[in-house]
Amino acid sequence: MNLSATFNVLRLFFSPHLCVPQMTINSFGQLPVPIGPKIKAVVLDKDNCFAFPHENKVWPEYEELWQKLKNTYPGASMLIVSNSAGSSDDSGHAEALLLEKVTGVPVLRHSSKKPGCRDQILEHFYREKVIESPQEIAVVGDRLFTDILMANLMGSYPVWVKEGVKLCESPICRFEKILLEWLRPEK
Repeated sequence: MNLSATFNVLRLFFSPHLCVPQMTINSFGQLPVPIGPKIKAVVLDKDNCFAFPHENKVWPEYEELWQKLKNTYPGASMLIVSNSAGSSDDSGHAEALLLEKVTGVPVLRHSSKKPGCRDQILEHFYREKVIESPQEIAVVGDRLFTDILMANLMGSYPVWVKEGVKLCESPICRFEKILLEWLRPEK
């Protein structure tokens, strides 16, 4: 269970727009590269975003885009932040090590799941001298209550992947989409 998301979702009662993305794309394959003129760093969710859930490789359809992302945001400018690989659930960080080897992108080691690891993300990019401000970070993910909420709490640029590699039909996913439609009736 993700206690960080559970507690942080309570913020939505007071500030529901924290789960509203600035950019929505239908699939990861539609991510524009570069993402924006002010974006210097990219945080990527793994499961159901660029990879099939619980697999540690880039979905074949997205490999060309992945290379373009790596060329545009080299080295420490890209960071995979997953609630599986690199999290406290990842014993000995074996998944994180494998994912780094396969993708060529660093994976954040974090004790608190998204959105609670936002300070560790900022620490990474500041330490690596990639950014001067959180506004220079794009956070790309498929979950409104973790990825997008975290991006907005950080003051970063949230990019929502509307349909992941695998269609999410859980009650939480359906509720996220209904809430977003209510918050953005014009779209």
